[in-house]
Amino acid sequence: MSTPDPSLTQWLSQFQGPDPEAGQRLFENLYEDLRRMARNHMRKEAAGHTLSATALTHEAWFRMADQTRTQWRNRAHFLAVSSTMMRRILINHEQARRADKRDAELTSLTVSGLESLALPPDRDLIAVNDALLAFEVVDPRAAKVVELRFFGGLEIDEIAEVLDISPATVKRDWTLAKSWLHRELNNNPSPKE
Repeated sequence: MSTPDPSLTQWLSQFQGPDPEAGQRLFENLYEDLRRMARNHMRKEAAGHTLSATALTHEAWFRMADQTRTQWRNRAHFLAVSSTMMRRILINHEQARRADKRDAELTSLTVSGLESLALPPDRDLIAVNDALLAFEVVDPRAAKVVELRFFGGLEIDEIAEVLDISPATVKRDWTLAKSWLHRELNNNPSPKE
């Protein structure tokens, strides 16, 4: 992550306030962090995805700019919410893609055609999202750790700052969550399409 500008917290507080230039300064300051996060999200997507990391960055930024009730505490808080926003964008995109496939005209497929449609098990974003939602009922804090680490690419110390817990607690939650999700995804594979 880049070194934050000392006035970043002030810009965050003015982002929705009277200073219209605060948003531009904030975007310029956080753009590289947002792009890195978007690239991390896109690494988990299948090849040939129609969104690029740049498009995901910009879409998340526009949605973040529409947040009017959020009081930004600091850079880490803004980036954590941005990561969540990116995840939602990708989930919505995948759900729309699957809905389009159901509405598409039926075509006959060969065995090799079927193989080309299947997503690798570790790339099924909907299955991971569903498992994470189920895990959130069991352990909301550990589920947030997964979201920030797996989807957002935040480091242990950054997650600790966002969640206001110790790095050791983040590591324990991360280990527990990985085990739970691995078991859940392997025992309950979701239909691919």
